[in-house]
Amino acid sequence: MGEAARTAGQTVGPFFAPALTFPDDCRLVPRDSPASVTLHGFVYDGEGNGIPDAVVEVWQPDSAGNVSRHPGSLRRNADVFTGWGRCATDGDGHYEFTTVTPGSVAGAQPFFALVIFARGLLNRLFTRAYLPAESDRFLDTLDPARRNTLICTPEPSGYRFDIRIQGPGETVFLEYRGIE
Repeated sequence: MGEAARTAGQTVGPFFAPALTFPDDCRLVPRDSPASVTLHGFVYDGEGNGIPDAVVEVWQPDSAGNVSRHPGSLRRNADVFTGWGRCATDGDGHYEFTTVTPGSVAGAQPFFALVIFARGLLNRLFTRAYLPAESDRFLDTLDPARRNTLICTPEPSGYRFDIRIQGPGETVFLEYRGIE
């Protein structure tokens, strides 16, 4: 059989909530866990309105910088940290994860890797939510105004990270070769 041709891109969705979310999918660790933190924010469209039907995924290492090799995340348990979660935004475009602060991997500044699915997108978007730091080899390559769109705001219970799909203050989105 020969090489398959690519098909045309399609917009993301429609979404059917039962297929994309499951109970406690946004809780990577129990809320009462001593090391738990909240990562939350809003997903905004180009006019600054919250997107009420977006889905945000988080991928991250544990607090020691270890990337989990445990399969699946449907069965949450306090003893196994999988580093993955999914959260549907609410009516105002707000998302919220209960997780741990990610540790550094290979000497890089710690960050949450985020994937965003939303109406009207031809494909998912990839970005990072970095913990505030003095320097990072990737962040240092960006214009300071753009760099700030990748930095979390510390809060007493964790971090806030707003995602702007387009328009003024658009979040920096990443492209990975081989991932369509």
